[in-house]
Order: sequence, then structure tokens, then C-alpha cells
Amino acid sequence: MPGPGTGTPVALRSTVAREAAVVALLTVLVAVASGTADLPGRIAEWSRSTVGPLDDAVLLLAASHLFMVVFGARRARDLKAQHARRELAEQELRVRVRTDPLTGLLNRAGIAEELDAAVDRAAAGDPQPAVVLLDLDRFKEVNDTLGHAVGDALLCAVARRLAGELRSDDVLARLGGDEFVVLLRQADPAAVRQVTDRLLAALRRPFDVGGVVLEVDGSLGVASSGTDPAELLRAADVAMYAAKADRSGVVVHTPALDRHDPARLGLFGDLRRGIRDGDLRVHYQPKATLTDGRVVGAEALVRWAHPQRGLLPPSEFIGLAEATGLVRTLTDVVLARALADCRDWRAAGRELTVAVNLSARVLLDPTLPCRVAALLAEHDLPAACLELEVTESAAMQDPAQALDVLRRLRGLGVTLSVDDYGTGHASLSYLSRLPVSTLKIDRSFISTMEVDGTGQVIVRSTIELAHALGLRVVAEGVETRCTWQRLRTLGCDEAQGFWLARPVPAEDLLARVAAVETRTGVPALTG
Repeated sequence: MPGPGTGTPVALRSTVAREAAVVALLTVLVAVASGTADLPGRIAEWSRSTVGPLDDAVLLLAASHLFMVVFGARRARDLKAQHARRELAEQELRVRVRTDPLTGLLNRAGIAEELDAAVDRAAAGDPQPAVVLLDLDRFKEVNDTLGHAVGDALLCAVARRLAGELRSDDVLARLGGDEFVVLLRQADPAAVRQVTDRLLAALRRPFDVGGVVLEVDGSLGVASSGTDPAELLRAADVAMYAAKADRSGVVVHTPALDRHDPARLGLFGDLRRGIRDGDLRVHYQPKATLTDGRVVGAEALVRWAHPQRGLLPPSEFIGLAEATGLVRTLTDVVLARALADCRDWRAAGRELTVAVNLSARVLLDPTLPCRVAALLAEHDLPAACLELEVTESAAMQDPAQALDVLRRLRGLGVTLSVDDYGTGHASLSYLSRLPVSTLKIDRSFISTMEVDGTGQVIVRSTIELAHALGLRVVAEGVETRCTWQRLRTLGCDEAQGFWLARPVPAEDLLARVAAVETRTGVPALTG
């Protein structure tokens, strides 16, 4: 940072000093000329008839004054121009700080100022404002399929169309990504509904972007009760996710939305921002074969590094992501991270597979196989290194759709497995019709094997039936050496659990793999 006496003041002083030196030099030259050319004598002849006689001192003072007037006038013009340029630069900076560079709309800082002012005016007696939070649906598909340039062009087209649907005193801003916010200065319910209906209808009309016709949709949350700008935005955020969850298009916030679990609803916006800002962490739990104890793969388990609550387990937010539609974006982030880590392990000499869980909503998404294929190509990995795990309940929500998506995934060469088997209502005969190759027995059965004879019978019969259907069997929740040895006796193929290793970050996995193989008796590799 420039300190005192640096920058523009130094330049100004240098210029003034330089020009003062020029004035002094010119004055000296006049003095020299005065002596050599007898300027006073010549001027005296003229001055006797006009202003009176002049001597050398008067001549020099007059000349010096003239020079200073000339240079001073020029310096004044320069200073005025410099001041004008500075004012223009400061004005441009103020605009830039408040403006989204892509769309030209107000940004988060700009709309915050407008909202603060509107709330203050309402406190002074003006009408209560309303906030509309708008999130685009299916925008990520455009970005992933056609690229960010087309996605940016679509955002600009959306901004122009939304602006055309607003009243003259309404304010439109882009918060970031595919999220926009509208400040309605008057919260009359009928007027608000008219505006939101127009906005939603405008979004649902096709967009022509560079000759490509694109279709998107939107979810709008409205909030008008509150005297705090942050509370208005939070309430609009909750309402927007309620609209996304039930696909109703527009939801107006009411206290009922917060009644059941305000803390959980408050995570809506946090989770969305956390996914966008890279706050998800992926840990990995090794999976070893029971025949020789070698680690053959790892299961990816997502965590959320919440800025206030710390590292949250999936049980704290996966249900929320599933209910609000964020689970698709979350799954894509986990898939990309898992494949990048898998590529690193292979580069380090360990050809491990990586398993990623799919929720029901993700499994039933017909675009999933294309996204998986694109991610495999992006990371230059064979499809066989990826295993996708689905639960019984997910596969049974829409059996026909699930079967179609699973067949397409299997066609890519991806390994498919049924996770948490035994907790749902699907029979092995039904599961055998799915293109899966692995069955994972739920930890609730494995953990009771040592104390519950019935549990051991269930595990044994499941292994035998699965093998008869050509399926490999993985046991989850192995927490003791005794359980490990018993599963080996029963013919189980692979196992994972705390006795082998707890989930660890990617950078620690290879060291943990070596520790697991030491525990299971795998001979150490020698150079």
C-alpha cells in the first residue's frame, strides 16, 4: 500500500519542481539577455512615452511573473483534468462493486444496499417490500452439456427476459450462479403474485441462444414479513427450496415452513452455498477380499465442512439434499472427486476401484448415464474402476425407470451393486433381474452375528442365495476380527468396517490400505 509521500503526490511535486526550475532557468536567460543585448536601454526608449523607465530588476520580475502565470495556468488545467479523471474512476469503481460483470445487473452487494434502504423506508412509513428468490432448474445440464460459454449466454438472456417482466420501481439482481433475486418495493399480495406468475411464465418460454433452443424452469420463493434484510433473504431461500421440493413453481414463505425444524430448514441455503463453494469433503473406507485380505477398492463417503458447525456426516444433510433437489449436484461433485482420486491412486501404483452411492432421485434421472460417461472420459478412466451403489428402496420406487437407467450404466461397463440389502422389501429374485453384480449385506445383520444366531443364519443364507444367482457378496460393518473370520468361513467375498479401517481423506488412503493389509496378513511387497 502506498505510504505518505508516495504515488500521485510525489508525481505532482516532481512536476511542480521541474516547472519551477524551468521558470528559474528562463529568468536567468532573460537576465543574461538583458545584459548582453541592453534590453533595459531598448525598452526604456519605448517606456518613456508609455509607462515610465524600467530597470533590470523590474524587467526580471515582470518576466518571471509572466512565466509563472503561463506555467500556473497549464498546471491548473492539468489538476482539473486529473480531478475529473479521479472522480470518473471512483464512480466506475462504485458501479463495479455493485454490478454483476456477466449480466450487468446488481450483484449481491448492490441488492443488499437496495434492500437495506427499502427496509429503512418501510420503517419510516413506506410500503413493506417483498423479496423474490429465483433459482433456475436444469441450468446445470446446459453447462455440463453445452459448455460454460452457452451457460453464460443463457444467464444473460434470462436476465434480460426477467427485467422485461418487472415494474419500473422493482429491482433485479444476480446473486451468483443461476440464482437471481427481485426486490419488490410494494408487497401487496395480489401484485406480488402477478409479478411472480409473469416471471415464472417468462422462464418457461424457450430461449434461443446462438441458434440453440434451450428450455429451463425455475423455483421462486417469496418473503414479505420481516424488518431485517438478512431475515427476508433467509425466508425467501426457505420458500424457494419448498417450491423446488414440491415442484410448485412459487411458494410464499409462512411461519409453517419453519415450524417443524427451523435449524434444519436453515441449512437449505448453507448446503447450496457449500456445494457451490467447494465445502464438500470425500473420505474413503477400504474394502478388502476375505480370501487373501487384499484391499481392492474403497467406498466414497461425503462429508460437509460447515463453516459454523464443523464437519457434518451425511446423515445431517443427505436427506435435505434429496428433498430439495440438491442431491443431483451433490452426487456429481462426489463422482468427480472420487474419480479424480481414483486416477491419483492408479498413478501411484494401486489400481483400486471406487464406489459411490446413488440416491433414489439420482437413480431415476435419465441423464445420469451420460453424465457418468462424460466424467469417466474427463478423468481418462476405464468404466470398470467405478462402482455405483443403489438401495433396494431406490430401485423399487419406479422399477421400470430404475431398470432402464441401470442397464444403460451397465452398458458403459460400470459395476453396479445393491447397498444395505435386508433393510428394504425387495426379494433376491427381484434383485436378480437388475443388472447388478454385487450385494452388500447391511451392517445391522453383520454387527449381531457374534451374539445372535438368527442373524448368522440370515447372513449365511443370503450369501448362499446370492452366490447361486451369480452375485458377489460384501459385508458392511465388520468391527471385530471374529466377525471377519466368521465371514470368511461363510464364504463371503469382501468386507469393510471399522475393524479394517475408518473412512479417511484421499491423501491418507494408500497408507491406510497398507495398514489394513498388514492386519489381514497380506505379505508386504518387496522391491
